[in-house]
Amino acid sequence: MKLVRYGAEGAEKPGIIDADGGIRDLSGHVADINGNTFSPTTLARLAAIDLKSLPLVPAGTRLGSCVARPGNFIAVGLNYADHAAESNMPIPEQPILFNKAPNCVQGPNDVILIPKGSRKADWEVELAIVIGKTALYVDEKDALDYVAGYCVCNDVSEREFQTERGGQWMKGKGSPTFGPLGPWLVMKDEIKDVQNLSMWLDLNGKRVQTGNTKTMIFGVAHIVHYISQFMQLDPGDVITTGTPPGVGMGMKPQVFLKAGDRMDVGIEGLGEQHQVTEAWKG
Repeated sequence: MKLVRYGAEGAEKPGIIDADGGIRDLSGHVADINGNTFSPTTLARLAAIDLKSLPLVPAGTRLGSCVARPGNFIAVGLNYADHAAESNMPIPEQPILFNKAPNCVQGPNDVILIPKGSRKADWEVELAIVIGKTALYVDEKDALDYVAGYCVCNDVSEREFQTERGGQWMKGKGSPTFGPLGPWLVMKDEIKDVQNLSMWLDLNGKRVQTGNTKTMIFGVAHIVHYISQFMQLDPGDVITTGTPPGVGMGMKPQVFLKAGDRMDVGIEGLGEQHQVTEAWKG
């Protein structure tokens, strides 16, 4: 099952992807795609629907974030050894955690705004986990039971804010538009092996990132287990899990986003995002 949110920004409706790749309107069955949607009862009810009986959404309709604004948007840093190397940072012994602002979540194809005063805006293709049920002090062997599904995230970052302005990384991670999610939320039963998914990002038509989730330092189960030792994860929370090498900060010479750049971002089985950047106005 692939769930989606579509329509004008701030007025998105819930949808589901049919066998032909079309979007079917789910608003007669659930209010939104959020933590409430992931209860076993609700998911079983949605799975039983004859999708052909649902209204077909017109092709080309805008997609919103595939999950409504989360309570927590948590990120894992330096979770690929080769990305740590290109960042000139040691391989972490435990997951590095930081927050992205929940209100930076947006649709997968929406414009990315380069923040006011930015000089080093960057890209990061990442696998995102969406939590399906309350998780606290979860054993690693049970951790995937707490996952609803997965989606693509572009963990857009401002490197000067992140690494040169003191304090925590979150300063470079939470600007408006820095958290596109989607195009859809793929429920975990559709993913045969989440630790073997190819991933990529193209900048202006050139492949800059190529990776696979099998090279994560800390896998999905460990991440959910680990975070749950320090905080409660609620249904609908999002965890983005790190990026493979090929970010602009790691290039020689370094390359950063400028207005008019295009990013095409994808993960095997989870779909693609397509974004153009604009300079902050005002």
